[in-house]
Amino acid sequence: MNKEEKDLEEELKLEEDLAEGEMEEEDETEEIEQTEEVDNKSDEFNKLNDSFLRLQADFTNYKRRVEKDKESIYQFANEKLVLELLDVIDNFERAFASASEDEEKEGFYEGVVMVYKQLLEILQKNGLEEIDSKDEKFDPNLHHAVMQEESDDVDEEIIIDVFQKGYKLKNKVIRPSMVKVAK
Repeated sequence: MNKEEKDLEEELKLEEDLAEGEMEEEDETEEIEQTEEVDNKSDEFNKLNDSFLRLQADFTNYKRRVEKDKESIYQFANEKLVLELLDVIDNFERAFASASEDEEKEGFYEGVVMVYKQLLEILQKNGLEEIDSKDEKFDPNLHHAVMQEESDDVDEEIIIDVFQKGYKLKNKVIRPSMVKVAK
């Protein structure tokens, strides 16, 4: 081998090394680009997954809220009707209070009492309950004080008299008791 052949051989070797180096750089660049692309896709996936989980939680909360509202609607759907029937019950009680002893012995009176009791039973089965007031401590959540009276016989803030009965429908006060309270 002469010098020219050696130079030529070295030159070829250098070109091969350069080509190999360029290929390695391209491979590294390609790997970096692929890694960045995977990272970008991973970030995008995480964002979409987070969004999905939030949406799922919102939907679950929405379903729970709608069920609660629906239950409340069913539970208190008859409230207006019951409130109107309370006036009828009040009128029954006023009629009983004004009846004489002779009228109480008549069959008609007894029939009306039976109708009154039947009406009360139906309402009680559907969640109506009377608020106990007489001789109880005044509670503004259950009672509406329309009068106050000085009294030595009863402690302060004790209900002396009930002017109109109060009622709850399934533990919700639909009409507070109208009462006289001791000072």
